[in-house]
Parts: sequence; C-alpha cells; structure tokens
Amino acid sequence: MKRIGIDVGGTNTDAVLLDGRTILRSIKTPTTADVTTGVRKALAHVLGGSDGAPPDVRAVMIGTTHFTNAVIERRGLSKVAVIRIGLPSASSIPPMADWPADLSVAVAGPVFLLEGGHEFDGRPIVVFDRAGMRRAAETIRDSGITAAAITAVFSPLIADCETEAAAILAEIAPHVTVTLSSDLGRIGLIERENATILNSALHGLARHTVAAFRQAVAETGLDGPLYLTQNDGTVMRAEEAERFPVLCFASGPTNSMRGAYLLSGLSEAIVLDVGGTTTDAGMLRAGFPRQANTQVDIGGVRTFFRMPDVVAVALGGGTIVRDAPFAIGPDSVGFRLLEKTRVAGGDTLTLTDVGVRLGLIELGDADRLTDVPAVLTDMAQDWIARRLGDLVDRMKTSAADMPVVAVGGGAFLVPDRLPGVSAVIKVENAGVANAVGAAMSQVSGECERIFYGVPRERAIEETRSAAREHAIAAGAAEATLAVLDMEDTPMSYIPGDPLRVRVRVIGDLAG
Repeated sequence: MKRIGIDVGGTNTDAVLLDGRTILRSIKTPTTADVTTGVRKALAHVLGGSDGAPPDVRAVMIGTTHFTNAVIERRGLSKVAVIRIGLPSASSIPPMADWPADLSVAVAGPVFLLEGGHEFDGRPIVVFDRAGMRRAAETIRDSGITAAAITAVFSPLIADCETEAAAILAEIAPHVTVTLSSDLGRIGLIERENATILNSALHGLARHTVAAFRQAVAETGLDGPLYLTQNDGTVMRAEEAERFPVLCFASGPTNSMRGAYLLSGLSEAIVLDVGGTTTDAGMLRAGFPRQANTQVDIGGVRTFFRMPDVVAVALGGGTIVRDAPFAIGPDSVGFRLLEKTRVAGGDTLTLTDVGVRLGLIELGDADRLTDVPAVLTDMAQDWIARRLGDLVDRMKTSAADMPVVAVGGGAFLVPDRLPGVSAVIKVENAGVANAVGAAMSQVSGECERIFYGVPRERAIEETRSAAREHAIAAGAAEATLAVLDMEDTPMSYIPGDPLRVRVRVIGDLAG
C-alpha cells in the first residue's frame, strides 16, 4: 500500500512516496507562489517522472501553512458577517473586541446580536429570535458579504439555535458560506466565536487552495482521494478542509512531530523541528503531539480549540550570524538560504555556514569560510546549545531526562548533548519528516459534552460513542478505532455537579 505525503511550507515543499513505512522516493523543492507548480513538481519526482503514476497509490495527504500565513500576514481574507445568539446574557463583550486593529479591518463585517441560546444543562435562555434572524439574513444578502459566522451560547452542547439560524440564512442568502461554532470550538464563548470568524474569513482562500491541490494531483493521473492534514496530527478529506480551514492551523509542526515518531519509533519524546527560520518544539504523547489545554493565540486572536502545544524560537539554518559585536538573529535569509549563505557564494554568514565550518554538514564550498574565526563558530555553537536547552526545558513537565528527536532541514544544528536530555536522536530522512508525518496520518474524531445528573460511566460512554461516530464519518475504519485521550472534569463550581467529558479517538483510513 503506497501513500504520498506532501508538506507545503512557506519556503520548501517536501514530498515522499511511502510503501508501508518504507520511503521509496523523497524531494525538497522550493514552494511556488501559485501552489500548483511546486506540488506538481514534487509529485512528478516521487512518482518517477515520466514512468507514470503507480496504480496502487492509496491516497495523497497534503499539509499546508497557507491558512496560518493568511491570518498572520492579513491577506486573502474575506469579510465576515458575525451572528451571536445569546441575548440578554451575552452582550457585555462585543464580537472581535480584542482583535488586532488591522486584522479586524480586514475581516469585520456587519454584527448581529440576537436573543436565544441555552444554559449548560439544555434549558433555553430565551426563545430564539427568528424574526431578528430573518432581518439579519436580509441585511447580509444586500451587503454583498459572502461569509458568515454563527455562534450561540453553549452551542457545543445544544446546537439548535445555530442550525436554525443557518437554515434561515441559507433560505434568504444561499450564496453565503457559513461556519457554525458548534462544529469547531469548545465551551468558552469568546474564544469559540473567534475561531468561527477566522474559519469563515478563510473560506474563499480554502476553496482556491484545495482546488489548486486537486488540479496538481489530477495532472499526475492519480485518482485516489485527497486529504489535508489537521492540527492534531490526523487528516481530513479535502472537502472538509474547504469547510474548516482553521483545523489545518499548525499542521506543519504536527506533521513533523508525527514524522519524528515514525522515523525514530519513540512515542514519548520532545521533538525539535529546525527549519530555515525557526525551531518548533513539541512533545510527543503516545506518538501524537501533546495538545494545548489553554487558549491559543493565532495572529493576535485568542482561540480555544484543539491545537498542538508548540513553542517556536528564531533559530534556523538561515539565521544570520554577525561579528563585532557578536549577535545571532532573529532575522534570517529564509527561502534564499541556498543563494545568500557564504558556502553558496553569497555574502551573509548564517548558522548553516557555522554548521559547515564545524563539520556538521557538507554543503557548498567550505573554502569560502576559511576567514571565519574559530572563536566565532564556538560562540555560535554555545549560543545554539543554550537556546535549545532553554526550549527543551520549556516543553518538559517534570525534571526527568527525556529523549529529543531532531528533524527538519536544520537538524544538524542540534548538539549531541543537551541539559535534561537523555539522548539526542538524529534520524535518517530528517529533512522530510514533515512529509512522512503527513503520509502516515490517521483519522480522528473528537467530542466534548457536559452532563447533568448522568452517571460518570454513562457520560463517558456516550461521549466516546459520539467521538467514534465523528471519526467514522471522517473516513476512519471502525475496527481500527482507539481512544487517544480522554478527560472527565467535575464542574464543582456549578450547582448540581455537572460533568464535562472530552474524548478523542483515532483510526486508520477505511478502504
């Protein structure tokens, strides 16, 4: 069984062809502005060029930073009509109140606050304002807005108001794409609403990006399904990615962590993914990225939905090194690494040059570095060790030593010894670990609920069953499903001692 994994980063597009866990072909090629060209080139290489596409390629899995970059760079975003259902109890903080001004300007459309929503135990706050929703839909239709975000109080538990609002909007303004917060976030209203608005703002870009991926795959003659990687280390169908592009946020680091697990065999480890500009650190638990349990900032916006616990620092192969006075970064030559570095004939000393000078990697013309003093490279090496040592310490949850797996094109920069680390493992094919992780991704399903007056065992079983149903609907084989993580938390601060339960299951692709 063969799979193709592709990771489209801001600098490079990496691709692998896997047979089981064996890498048959791999490539690292510059990412192109039009997306299609770089993906097409990567596919042509791993498929053997003119030899034709292997008939037994089961699926193509693609990870991309396009959606994250769009939010960070404030580009390619659509205006969004925001509908919040929860009056009179949810009006003290207006939608997008704490967003960065430039992002708010790029995304903010008309805002509507309506009566409705439910309490945590399912009781209606007030009757849903259907007439107000119809007036809002008419305003959206006449405004020319093409995307809407609908959020109701406690909708992950009771989504009736959101689904009814969406039905009214579809009737009056059928051209508008809609995101329901109940499909995305967890219980917190503001963070869930923020994620919903970001998702709707990305709908247009998601359709364009997925269409480009489909075109590139179709041109190779492959007819297998296309999947995009998610931020929990699993995949979803391309059509789902068009609906929920925010679930692809941070999929690059998660792909690298999954690849680190598959290449090293370590299911419990810290992963250092060293790229051209940054090093991303994450923790593997049971072979999957550890999830963040607090709010996550995306482009200056607070969100609370499943995201990996990843910390990034400005340390990469393209990081610039200066002498007199000695300084490293935070700036980098980025995607121009093979053009600007000294060993490539450029005029900029980088950490890649330091690695060549120290004999850590063979690249370009080392004779161009004969004038670089040993004291400078020693200082740079010490700086790298301190920086990565601090990064590892930030990821640990105990004082015990843990193994570190180094991946990415700049993995050669990771010292063989770091404080608090039992072993530093540098795997073969570390430079394409992200593509390996994408190719070997599984399918997940997650459910979070609050139960009132229900026995704990029954609450857990109902939540587990719902999570399994979500995974099967996403394309998982039922027989392979297993619980990846589970939380059950008594909400003792609310009368009646309700229980919050969250379950995530994973499984292999069906078929």
